[in-house]
Amino acid sequence: MEPPYFYLFKKLTRTFFLITLLTTFVSSLEVKQCRKFKSIISFGDSITDTGNLLGLSDADNLPHSAFPPYGETFFHFPTGRYSNGRLIIDFIAEYLGLPYLPPFYGSQNASFEKGVNFAVAGATALEQSVLENRGIYYDYTNVSLGVQFKSFKESLPNICGSPADCKEMIGNALLIVGEIGGNDYNYGFLVGKTVEELKEMVPLVISSISSVITELVNMGGKTIMVPADFPIGCWTAFLTQYQISNKEVYDPLTGCLKWLNEFIEYHNKELQEEINRIQNLYPHVTILYADYYNALLRIFQEPAKFGFTSGRPLSACCGTGGPYNFNSMSWCGTKKVDSCTDPSKYVHWDGFHLTESAYRWIAMGFLKGPYTIPAYDWSCPGFEINNGPAADIQFSFSSR
Repeated sequence: MEPPYFYLFKKLTRTFFLITLLTTFVSSLEVKQCRKFKSIISFGDSITDTGNLLGLSDADNLPHSAFPPYGETFFHFPTGRYSNGRLIIDFIAEYLGLPYLPPFYGSQNASFEKGVNFAVAGATALEQSVLENRGIYYDYTNVSLGVQFKSFKESLPNICGSPADCKEMIGNALLIVGEIGGNDYNYGFLVGKTVEELKEMVPLVISSISSVITELVNMGGKTIMVPADFPIGCWTAFLTQYQISNKEVYDPLTGCLKWLNEFIEYHNKELQEEINRIQNLYPHVTILYADYYNALLRIFQEPAKFGFTSGRPLSACCGTGGPYNFNSMSWCGTKKVDSCTDPSKYVHWDGFHLTESAYRWIAMGFLKGPYTIPAYDWSCPGFEINNGPAADIQFSFSSR
């Protein structure tokens, strides 16, 4: 016969097991529960620009993205996007069942009820004056992250009305801050700055991004996605600029410049640590680190697996000359510069930007994959997901 204390022990153990099981079940529901976003609000640069630079430009001085072959694959005409078709932000909108984000600048009578895009091609995280004080001069655009965020705040009365309505709108939106900061470094490298000099800028870039994240939280933001910078050591333009015969500077698996990628890894590490710090301060908010870096690097590591040409994965589709089909004096979108016959086989579009196919794979990498920290369930819209032939998971995005 079992002693009374043994029977009590079994009862307590069974009760504890049931409580643990119930807690685990409830917790799993909480983890899997996603937010049904009503809109997207985005800030960034050319990786996200859906037409803002075009809207800001003078008719006599239009950007390259205003001319063919930009936009040829999906929209069939230039939209101001720096690609042959859709961008990452377009695939996010499709998956969430929302319309493509209208550009804020230059839009007339556009509805921002379901989203608005402030990203401007060429934008930096730091103000132009800060970069110029460090000897980094550029004339592409002065619409920095701070300028974009100021435009957002000033436009709120027209977008959502009262402060209470605006707080609700921001809380129900997916807020995307970036990718931003890449141009701060790009411009620096293009004028000959060293890694050591640009490393001194990293805390300033991170601080600029951090201040926008924090202010969005204080304005009622509940879900904020912050993308990492891309591996610019794989950028066609930099591979052309820094081309040397010493094979040791190149990654033997990808052919990318190791030292440039190591610098971006440093930036991304600092960015992720800052996101973690903010997350600890605001545990009620979801701050997602979108790992654009590794999502793209994986493509360069196994291009054929994703349907890209394995022989020249680092060459530009739209360009001319040299081993990487890139010439800084002959840009895509200008006369006598042709594009490849099948952009879907190329990762690079014009030397600094990617093709629609590459952007699509990157979007899939964090919409259904390992490239968000923490992992996030985006599946509540209920869009169909099909298994693809080239990778583990493929989304059935719309085609045209």
